[in-house]
Parts: sequence; C-alpha cells; structure tokens
Amino acid sequence: TVSGCNTRVGDLMGSGTISGPTPDSRGSLLELAWNGQRPLALPGGATRSFLEDGDEVIITGWCQGDGYRVGFGEVRGQFLPALV
Repeated sequence: TVSGCNTRVGDLMGSGTISGPTPDSRGSLLELAWNGQRPLALPGGATRSFLEDGDEVIITGWCQGDGYRVGFGEVRGQFLPALV
C-alpha cells in the first residue's frame, strides 16, 4: 500500500458510502432517511429513521456482466439492546 503496510488475508477495506445523485441510489440508511427527517417506509407499515434494537441488517454483494453473475455471499447481524 502507499503507507508501506502489506495487505493480508482477513484485512478489512472500507470505501465509505457509495451513493448516486438520485434518491433511489442513496447508499446508507442515514441518506435514505435524509438524516432522520424523512423516515423510510418498511413492509408491514413500520418506519425507520435510524436502526432500532432488534433490527436485523443483511448485506449481500455481487458483480454481474453479460451472461454471468458472481456472488460474494451474505453477512447478517442483529442489533441488541445496550447493556447499562
């Protein structure tokens, strides 16, 4: 890398949110809910401006081109109440 640190298996890379110019291309819940000012409608009638205890987040990734699609799997996590 530029800093001289070698990349190894298991290293996590982050690019930040990748969003587009239109509302349907926003890349995070914060952007989708317009910083909490416009709650996002969920199936079943619930709304969210921010994640809540018990919410489950599922992230999947893939690339596709003409005649092919390569999947990168799925990761899931559930938000639990803070221990105070």
